[in-house]
Amino acid sequence: MSAGLVIGAIAGVVVIILLIWFISTWNRLVRLEENVNKSWADIDVLLKQRYDMIPNLVNTVKGYATHEKDIFEQFALARQTAAGALASGDVRGVGAAEGTIAALMPRINMVAEQYPELKADSSFVNLQNQLVSIENQVSDRREFYNSSATNWNAAIQMIPTSIVAGMKKAVRRDLFEVTDPVQREAVKVEF
Repeated sequence: MSAGLVIGAIAGVVVIILLIWFISTWNRLVRLEENVNKSWADIDVLLKQRYDMIPNLVNTVKGYATHEKDIFEQFALARQTAAGALASGDVRGVGAAEGTIAALMPRINMVAEQYPELKADSSFVNLQNQLVSIENQVSDRREFYNSSATNWNAAIQMIPTSIVAGMKKAVRRDLFEVTDPVQREAVKVEF
């Protein structure tokens, strides 16, 4: 066997190995990216449901507490801001708007506490229960999104995968974080 033939065979094997590595790495990045996209879409669906429910809850409370106009205007603005950020896929914007909405929810519950007949209203109680259910689902989906985004961000930065990620023009994904410092404070429970 000639030396040229051996070198050619070795070079061919190396090229095949590199090609297999490139294809498997590319496919892994596609899978990770689609996982991030799906987890964001799951959050999107839940938040849209929530944003559609909030006006119903606010309108129910508004019927009982007509002098609480300020809180209703703040809810409307926060919902509009959140929906706009959600529509544009702005993870940080949604996080900020979610912080505002989360800060307003205790205020709407406080208004409800002031009106016993509102607390007895079955549509209000039903809306509150549905909202709590969606809040729990959103919390779970946020964790899954952050996990998916973290896996994606790590993968596109690791060598040698970063070479393929650069060819794929992969960009880092923002995490869904609490931006409102009030939400980071411990909840005070008083009896």
